[in-house]
Amino acid sequence: MRKFDYSFLKNGLLPANLVNLTANISSLKTMAGVRKDEYKKIFTELEVIAKVQSIKSSNAIEGIVTSDERIAAIVNQNSAPLNHNEAEIAGYRDALNEIHLGFEHIDFRNRDILRLHEMMATSAEETPKAMEQLELAYMEARNDANVNQLLLIPCVILDFLCVHPFRDGNGRMSRLLSLLLLYKNGFDAGKYVSFEEQINHHKAYYYEALRQSSAGWESGENSYFPFIENFLSMLYMCYKELDKRFAVVHGKKITKKARIEAAVFNSLTPLSKAEICKILPDVSPTTVEAVLGAMVKSGSIKRIGASRATRYIKV
Repeated sequence: MRKFDYSFLKNGLLPANLVNLTANISSLKTMAGVRKDEYKKIFTELEVIAKVQSIKSSNAIEGIVTSDERIAAIVNQNSAPLNHNEAEIAGYRDALNEIHLGFEHIDFRNRDILRLHEMMATSAEETPKAMEQLELAYMEARNDANVNQLLLIPCVILDFLCVHPFRDGNGRMSRLLSLLLLYKNGFDAGKYVSFEEQINHHKAYYYEALRQSSAGWESGENSYFPFIENFLSMLYMCYKELDKRFAVVHGKKITKKARIEAAVFNSLTPLSKAEICKILPDVSPTTVEAVLGAMVKSGSIKRIGASRATRYIKV
């Protein structure tokens, strides 16, 4: 049987890019924590948006889809599912709600994993002996002060995926467990910017990292580093997206106008009005449209495309 051992995470020979990523994420996490106290209404609105995106994206990765209207109805109105796909989506909604509301009381334990899976999927099989060993190895590493938890979490998630304990739902369970372990360690950006949506947008890179890190897994010869880097990159993008919602000039709280301007100026790609509204949910579409018009007129940004395809980018 595969032996789970995470002691390599404390040998001091970790790749520099992973160490830098964890430092950058921790810095953004601190800033987000400060803002959460000041902008409670915005964080509440972001959480509602991110929940829909998470449920849609995590299921879409597995080919489980329905219309945006039905997704919104299932998530926000608890609408009864109309078919098997919608039942899977509703199950993920219930499991995600469980993690959002009670992550402090849920852990990486067989009984909790099985309970979440039963909420999310229609059938489950007994987890093999490997899951017990994985749980014990995680608990031991979690209690080791020399192990960076941000590096440990993706290792455990990779091992979970390689154990593949269920007939169905392993991918979606891995994303729920990712959020659970991140939340328990204070990294809750995925509650406000969908972690699952980041994976879905970059799923080719996700699957390639998974392939690289699972090669040789059975014999214990695999490298966790490709999957760790992909996992941390997705989390970093969540924190960067969250940071965009709160652009600050010279350390001062700024106006909605200045935040709209900063959203466009800080983006490397053209943004639509709808995308800006999603970044700044507390700002009305009318205000966004007025500020964008003034910016185009002043020549600070330019308009690309027309009608629904219209995008804006800094000059």
